[in-house]
Parts: sequence; C-alpha cells; structure tokens
Amino acid sequence: MQAGPTPNDDRTGISALVEFGAQARGAPGRLLPEIWVQDSAKRVEQALARLLCAEGDCETELMAAMRYATLHGGKRTRALLCLAAGALADNSAHMIDDVGAAIEMMHACTLVHDDLPAMDDDVLRRGLPTVHVKFGEATAILVGDALQAHAFLTLASLDAPGG
Repeated sequence: MQAGPTPNDDRTGISALVEFGAQARGAPGRLLPEIWVQDSAKRVEQALARLLCAEGDCETELMAAMRYATLHGGKRTRALLCLAAGALADNSAHMIDDVGAAIEMMHACTLVHDDLPAMDDDVLRRGLPTVHVKFGEATAILVGDALQAHAFLTLASLDAPGG
C-alpha cells in the first residue's frame, strides 16, 4: 500500500496538492485549509532552517542572529501564497519551498531593519527581543543585509522552471 504525499515529498504541483487534499478532508468534499496552511508553513520553516545553516556557518554570531530573525514563527503568508502559486504552476515541491523561504528571508530583512533604533526602535517582535536588542545594532544591520543577499543567493541557485 502506497502512502499518500507528505509535505516534504517532491511530487509536483496540482497532483500532490489534490492527493494531499483528499487526505485532509473534513466534511464530505471539503478540504481543511488549516491543515494545508500548517503543513505548508512547516515546509517553509524546514527550508529556512536548511538554507540558513551552511556547513561550518551555524556557529557564527551572524548566522545565529539570522536564524533568530527568521525561525521564530510568523504567519508565513507570503510563502504560503508562493507555495499555492507554485503548485498551480506544477513546480516541484523542493523548488517552491526554497522560493517561499527566500521570500520569508526578504520579509525578515525588512522587519529587522524596521525594528532598528534609527527606524521604529521596537524592542519586541512576536513577544521576543528584537535582533538589535539581543545581538546589538551593528549585528542587526548586518543580519538584514545578509538575509537580503541570502535570499537572492537562494533564488539564483535554483534551476529555472521549464529548463
């Protein structure tokens, strides 16, 4: 007996989404969007954790701060829209997970910079100290810049669709 798709398999687009949706039905014929949202957000979180930990890099203060800025929750709305669009375009799950993660890195970059003392001077984000409070202002500036660069690096390393 073959198991159904998991959020981490590499099936493409609509077929995986439909098959997964068939398992996540509540009332007859109704897909439970909450299950898709939770599973998809988890996929993006796993992609972020993988992409933000290059070999030998996990121990640096900069990488720790980048992970702190991105891996402490959030709705992942932008990434979820990316995953849904990627599924409709029949792209591989691995590719759309990485694109969604890159979008979240860009979003985190803007949040880190927005929280800086020269901007909004926020001290809490999602109930935790902001990056500049926890790691210092100079590191926070570098974190935002590095997240932007890492997002573009992630996108540039993907195979182009249809190629």
